[in-house]
Amino acid sequence: MEKDKKTKPSKELPLGFVDRQEKELLTRDFIISNIKEVMIKYGFQYLETPSFEYTDSIGKFLPDKDRPDQGVFSFKDDKKWLSLRYDLTAPLARYVAKNYLEIPKPFKRYQLGTVWRNEKPGPGRFREFLQFDADYVGTKNMQADAELCILISEILEKCGLDKKDYTVKISSRKFTDKLFEKLKIKSKEQISTTLRALDKIDRLGWQEVQKLLGEGRKDKSGDYTRGANLKKEQIKIIENALKNDTPESEDLLEIIKIFQAYNFSNYKFDPSVIRGLEYYTGPIFEVNLNFEVKNLKGQAIQFGSIGGGGRYDNLVNNFGNLDCPATGISIGLDRLVFALMQKKDFKIKAKRPVIICTFDKNNTKKYIEILNKLRNSNISSEIYPGEGKLKKQMEYANKIGSPAVILYGDDEIKSGKATLKNLRTGDETSIKTDELADEIKKLL
Repeated sequence: MEKDKKTKPSKELPLGFVDRQEKELLTRDFIISNIKEVMIKYGFQYLETPSFEYTDSIGKFLPDKDRPDQGVFSFKDDKKWLSLRYDLTAPLARYVAKNYLEIPKPFKRYQLGTVWRNEKPGPGRFREFLQFDADYVGTKNMQADAELCILISEILEKCGLDKKDYTVKISSRKFTDKLFEKLKIKSKEQISTTLRALDKIDRLGWQEVQKLLGEGRKDKSGDYTRGANLKKEQIKIIENALKNDTPESEDLLEIIKIFQAYNFSNYKFDPSVIRGLEYYTGPIFEVNLNFEVKNLKGQAIQFGSIGGGGRYDNLVNNFGNLDCPATGISIGLDRLVFALMQKKDFKIKAKRPVIICTFDKNNTKKYIEILNKLRNSNISSEIYPGEGKLKKQMEYANKIGSPAVILYGDDEIKSGKATLKNLRTGDETSIKTDELADEIKKLL
């Protein structure tokens, strides 16, 4: 009888998740540092909320998801459902409701955090990604909405983009409210399905969105999405409304006046900006990149939106009878990093250690003395951490991109000088150990 073969764990990742390597992470750190500088300059407070929330605190705000395991990753604990956060806005609303009497109003907060979405992944669409949010809570002043658009523009330009590289598109939920009145749609479910369909215009194009507004749509994989079941005449009304290029609502006109006072002109009114979540109540905005990038298949594509936001005056009120209007913006940092790395060479180089090669374990103390001198001079350095002869140690140093190796064998110990080998040029120099740090700084 054959013994059962032990199944080995998979080395592949679940769909929608990705390993991120150092170059991308260093670029992300650079962008985050610029974000923090701008947020401090604009007077925002840093906040962190936990990754998990009670599902009833966030699930009800998802786009038409009626079960805890749809749209969010959830589990049941002590008879209550818990979920990984879907965005950073619903947790903020919960935080504000809990701390309503203590926080200043308006409350200006920014947050950087990972969010998770239990949705079908696709090209450039992940189930886990890092997000940046900035919000004003406790004010109806349109200055707040305008300044969110201006601060995100400053961040993008600080990260190396020109004005021609991006556009802030603005619209208003008042536009869609009037549209639904004209369409005579009152069903919350139908309104929600229509909003989600319109939110996909940039990604799918109008022809495919028409199917979602009608009976439904089958994608390339064969998955079917139920439509909003609108009539042809209703879909035509929507199509004509989306061609309007003049903002009419008072809130948008006020924001545009504030833009003019700031001399900010890098915006465009676009009624097709919908934002799929139902909690938006007023002005909405979307940040679009205007240049092409190459996708993972090497195909040139228009990158499009990296995020957006809008006014959500009723969200905090869901946690109690609290009058707390708010507005905010969210940017997908991983998408932004992906685009910026193709647009610009950030010349961010990872620091690689100088390697002290080992010859004899009895000389470990002498290697550590050299190591301490280098590290005390703030030089990235290490004693070769593996096992093997000099050839293997040199292979290691070359593979990690080390700038130099230090050879300190018996001959060097007797002479009192170490051999410093520059791995970029191949040059070798005999140097006193006390002078190694100064010499290494010259080649870094």
